[in-house]
Amino acid sequence: MTVTAPSTPLAASSRPFGFWERSLAMRYLRARRSSGGVTLIAVIAVIGIALTVFGLVAIMSVMNGFRSNLLNQMLGFSGHVYVQGPAINAPGRDAMIARIRAIPGVVEAVALTDSQGVAAGPQQLSGVVVRGMRPADVAAAKPVREGLKAGSLKGFGEGEYGGDMVLVGQKLAETLGVKPGEEISLISPDGGATAFGSAPKRKSYTVGGVFSVGVSDFDKLFIYMPLEQSQLFFGKEGRIDQIEVRVDDADGVGRLREAVANAAGPGALISDWRDGNRAYFTALQVERTAMRLILMIVVAIAALNIISGLVMLVKNKGRDIAILRTMGAGRGAILRIFLMVGATLGATGTAIGIGAALLFCTFIEPIQQFINWASGVNTFSADVYQLSHIPAKIDWPEVLVIVVFSLVMSVLWTLPPALRASRLDPVEALRYE
Repeated sequence: MTVTAPSTPLAASSRPFGFWERSLAMRYLRARRSSGGVTLIAVIAVIGIALTVFGLVAIMSVMNGFRSNLLNQMLGFSGHVYVQGPAINAPGRDAMIARIRAIPGVVEAVALTDSQGVAAGPQQLSGVVVRGMRPADVAAAKPVREGLKAGSLKGFGEGEYGGDMVLVGQKLAETLGVKPGEEISLISPDGGATAFGSAPKRKSYTVGGVFSVGVSDFDKLFIYMPLEQSQLFFGKEGRIDQIEVRVDDADGVGRLREAVANAAGPGALISDWRDGNRAYFTALQVERTAMRLILMIVVAIAALNIISGLVMLVKNKGRDIAILRTMGAGRGAILRIFLMVGATLGATGTAIGIGAALLFCTFIEPIQQFINWASGVNTFSADVYQLSHIPAKIDWPEVLVIVVFSLVMSVLWTLPPALRASRLDPVEALRYE
């Protein structure tokens, strides 16, 4: 590179990160190896950063997708906030439910009973949980609205005390060996009193429909029954076990918990989904945090390639740096030039990685189908995972953190060779030229 002396000293004619500093940094990036450039090493550094950023964003998005799907499946069945205690069976329960439903952010509040029993079918017996709900609430429930696999709601809740039609989980129906239109027998351990003590109560019900939540533990355990029939059969006349509240943001349930408590009034016990599933979702959060930390370390290691490239660049450009110093360029200007070289490499790799990851997450289903076609193997079986394809959910604040971290690492690893260049003694650099 040939440097032409300007009419005024560089230190006086340029601003920090001004035009000549930027143009010189870009010239160093474009220079061929024969001219003292490090194009190959720069390309390797960009590719390394791009691949690690792509992996970090893609993996975290897939983990976010799995967590979101699991959360929706579990909470679509169980609700988000639970109201229990003596207050829910006191006079004015309907007014309490109306107050809870009026809270901004609350989607629905449902009165229900949960009772344990035994279901008997043609094939075998199975322990079950019978959920009693009003027919309108059952029809609006997500497992029924989106997960009804066979049968229908026609006739559900019709007849004396809600009738004798029930809805059965898919896995439970397979275990019992029943289909819509067939009968199952339910046995309640709390039967009527006899001369020999309490006797179990048994009654036959017609399977109106089969539903699937997508979580096998629920599909093989739960039965829906009209609320009045459940109260009658399990000896809970006029009483309910809890009020389930669904909110529009499950992760933000903490901000609504106090409002629900105020609406429910004294005597109500309030809990939310985090209390019952704390250990499970805490484990998921620890796993996500550990994975993010490991992949960030990989990003930092990939950004180390910038050091080797800049060290070679400083060595090759020693004569040019010395000339610039003698022409008036200060140490700060030299430092900024090489900082821009490293930051540009990091920003380019980060941008490519983010773009590739966003495309991957957007078109993950066609990519999965292509892999299945090319390999001849179903890489993600819906029968096992209860999902039609690998889920991916992009968390934009997390993507922003990854971008900032990658850029910071790129600048950080650029500092040692940039400082070395800025401290180069012009006399020593030109002595053997």
